[in-house]
Amino acid sequence: MTPEPRDGYTDEVTDSAHPLDDAVAEALRHAPLEVRGRIMPASNATFLGEVEGVQVVYKPVAGERPLWDFPDGTLAGREVAAYLLSESLGWGVVPPTILRDGPHGPGMVQLWQDVDEAQDAVDIVEAGELPEGWLHVFDGLDGDNRDVSLIHEDSDPLRRMAVFDVLANNADRKGGHVLAMADGHRYGVDHGLTFHVETKLRTVLWGWVGETVPEEDLDGVRRVVTDLGEALDGPLALDLVEHVSEPEITVLLRRCLRMLRAPEMPAPRGMGPAIPWPPF
Repeated sequence: MTPEPRDGYTDEVTDSAHPLDDAVAEALRHAPLEVRGRIMPASNATFLGEVEGVQVVYKPVAGERPLWDFPDGTLAGREVAAYLLSESLGWGVVPPTILRDGPHGPGMVQLWQDVDEAQDAVDIVEAGELPEGWLHVFDGLDGDNRDVSLIHEDSDPLRRMAVFDVLANNADRKGGHVLAMADGHRYGVDHGLTFHVETKLRTVLWGWVGETVPEEDLDGVRRVVTDLGEALDGPLALDLVEHVSEPEITVLLRRCLRMLRAPEMPAPRGMGPAIPWPPF
């Protein structure tokens, strides 16, 4: 028997940060998709597209390069799963994302976001420089052998993105995958390397290590637990199984419950690097 969805949960195309016009949501799902150009550089085929005058990012499954450490499913499916998790949290971390057909076959289609070029949520500065309201991540050398520091802003939207990354087990949170919007919202994109059963968290958002997760963020985690269901028979679990494996959904629930039991932002662990390369 299919469980009744929790009030507020939906697998429809929505955006809890910037509500979508019904016509845009309909176009995103059903309007003819036209490719306008290729986005370079990118590890996998990535195109700028358009549906009824609305710009989108289109990543066809046929253009994905096989990855030995993510052999199951598709990267496009993982991107859609990341959007479903974002919607369950209620934070609008991921722009509206669906799986649909296109000129190069089925693929991920995501609503394009026009960023505010005057803002940077993640930055590289001269070593020792830490503006007020920013957090230090690590020190290193730039291409000219100068001492530099990677820093990121200390804001609620970015912290929630970091919590999202912990739950999604995001292995590729580069600085360029954080989109700064004019109104202060922060979108995260490029979530093809998520939901693995092994710990693979690689991110530039380590500034909150050891800090207590705020109660309002934990409320979002509780929503995910409810939507997954104790027996993984909740509406979110039933939607996710179309895109990621059942073991990965099980481990997602475990990560949520672990954060609720010990609400502290984790430190790097596991065998792999803690920072994606390149970080931008």
